[in-house]
Amino acid sequence: MNKSRSIAEIKEALATVTEPNNPLLAELRLDSRKGVQTQLKRWQAQYEKMQNSIQHHALMLTYEKELQTEGFQMIAGIDEVGRGPLAGPVVAAAVILPEDMPTLPINDSKKLSKKVREELYDIIMEKADVGIGIVDNREIDAMNIYQATKKAMITAVENLTGKPDALLIDAMQLALPLKQVSLIKGDARSYSIAAASIIAKVYRDRLMEEYAIQYPNYGFENNSGYGTKIHLEGLEDCGYTPIHRQSFEPIKTMVKNKFK
Repeated sequence: MNKSRSIAEIKEALATVTEPNNPLLAELRLDSRKGVQTQLKRWQAQYEKMQNSIQHHALMLTYEKELQTEGFQMIAGIDEVGRGPLAGPVVAAAVILPEDMPTLPINDSKKLSKKVREELYDIIMEKADVGIGIVDNREIDAMNIYQATKKAMITAVENLTGKPDALLIDAMQLALPLKQVSLIKGDARSYSIAAASIIAKVYRDRLMEEYAIQYPNYGFENNSGYGTKIHLEGLEDCGYTPIHRQSFEPIKTMVKNKFK
């Protein structure tokens, strides 16, 4: 065994290895140096992570592939965020992924860290056809959150640059004359829906961070309008704001008591 190569040189060489049957790996397994074995373990971990990502990617494209075999090509994944918060809008996203979309750790946005969501958001926005739909708190109060969610989704589809011929939707059916597949927990089962969940989540979180500057007593930058302790304390101390949903408790009772 030639041990003349430094650990740094071996690390550089391993960076070019993509398959587990590469002769270099067999050679390095015979190198007793601790640093070499550490580099081998790191390569193995990275390889397994990549294989898991490839398998996840293939599994998450199952429904897209099924629609493609039926002749559909412009398939939009649709998801929303913001049904439960006490403040702010409901936001929906529609995403048509390109055929050359790289293999990415796209998943249900709730399962990803903020950093990863932000990174994926930028890639998806750059490479995919994306439409956004926003329905504010006043419309939510006027039509109820379920109908507001549907409106946001339809608006997102209408805001796509291209015209989809099929929709993959997270647990909804929309009043659109298009082929639709509704999937329960679709953001964990479809690559396109998961991409839409990431777009909707990051877009809405950024909106709420802006609102946090305007209304600094509710913790919107951290809770996105959900009823956390700091948010409820803010309501008790400062009252409700123009972006609060007056059809949601406890704001509904606060409004009622105000006008008694």
